[in-house]
Amino acid sequence: MFVKVLEKKQKNGTKYYASLVENKRINGKVVQSTVLYFGQVAEEQIPYLKAAYAKKKPRLVYDDETTED
Repeated sequence: MFVKVLEKKQKNGTKYYASLVENKRINGKVVQSTVLYFGQVAEEQIPYLKAAYAKKKPRLVYDDETTED
């Protein structure tokens, strides 16, 4: 399973729609089927959605340069 993001450009800006999709092999052909539809998501949410449903969980920790000595 993976997160599929569709980008739709409109006059007032770009909108992103996400869904959880899985691949199945039916009669020798690969077919995608939607498991869950998330709907419209913000561009900032996309990496977190992909990380949440990834097989290998990536680290979402960033090094901040705000450490004080």
